[in-house]
Amino acid sequence: MMRIKTQTKGRIRRELDKRAPKLVETGKKTLILHGTKTSSVLNSVLTEIYHLKKGNSIKYSRKNDKIRPFESGGEASLEFFSLKTDCSLFVFGSHSKKRPNNLVLGRTYDHHIYDLVEVGIENFRSMESFSYDKKLAPQIGSKPFFAFIGEAFESVDELKHLKEVLLDLFRGEVVTNLNLAGLDRVYVCTAVSSNKIFFSHCALRLKKSGTVVPRMELVEVGPSMDMVVRRHRHPDDSLRKEAMKTAPELTKKKVKNVVKDDIQGKLGKIYIPDQKVGDMPLTNNVKGLKRERREAKMKGEDSKPTPKKQKQDAE
Repeated sequence: MMRIKTQTKGRIRRELDKRAPKLVETGKKTLILHGTKTSSVLNSVLTEIYHLKKGNSIKYSRKNDKIRPFESGGEASLEFFSLKTDCSLFVFGSHSKKRPNNLVLGRTYDHHIYDLVEVGIENFRSMESFSYDKKLAPQIGSKPFFAFIGEAFESVDELKHLKEVLLDLFRGEVVTNLNLAGLDRVYVCTAVSSNKIFFSHCALRLKKSGTVVPRMELVEVGPSMDMVVRRHRHPDDSLRKEAMKTAPELTKKKVKNVVKDDIQGKLGKIYIPDQKVGDMPLTNNVKGLKRERREAKMKGEDSKPTPKKQKQDAE
């Protein structure tokens, strides 16, 4: 049998605890990789994505000739890097004559490839090409809005899949409470055709409207690009079923006869069956009564004088 060695160093144990499964998962990290050959446009795209996800992304600049996500056996190196860096999202860029400016967006589950979407980049404009007030630049850690314009995002399978991947890629950590002051940017995705979208990044500018609610204007801050869907691969049914499992502690079960009141708090009802007192037998043969009689008899014997003592008292 294989011997499992327990780590003794505290630093290693803490790192393993961070990677262990949790009931409430933390934010997903993104791994950015380069292929065997990349173009200047693709290098700029990968750098812009790294800046947009700064703090939750890891970027490798070395070329990787063994990574081919859509080919069997070509995802081994990609899964190794995912396990090494503890990243569940990845962006892989490659450039060839057949597929120029190729960008592969994907997700992993348990450090295995979950799904893939391959897009081609066209009409790219970086952040430096836009002129705007630098005070409007999005802050690190702020939450973005998403606007998907077009019915194709609901009817076309390729764009529906791309929408899910883009939401997972740029939305950051899932939170329950949100400060509106932290919403300072928006991603706008417009469906141009059945396999092409226009992606842009805008900042929100608040202006006076004469009412309590301010008027919002969009200022394009970049990057912007056209994404043409080339290939995509859905997850296997078994892997999807395993990934969609939820912890039983998170599912709220309905408790019978329990209600919540705003003033009194949590209230509950209990069921007590009717006690049939008249049918109970009236007997003195009860263990408690026997014990009391035995104790009383023993006390009486101790207080009664012995015959020898009585004779001495008579003399």
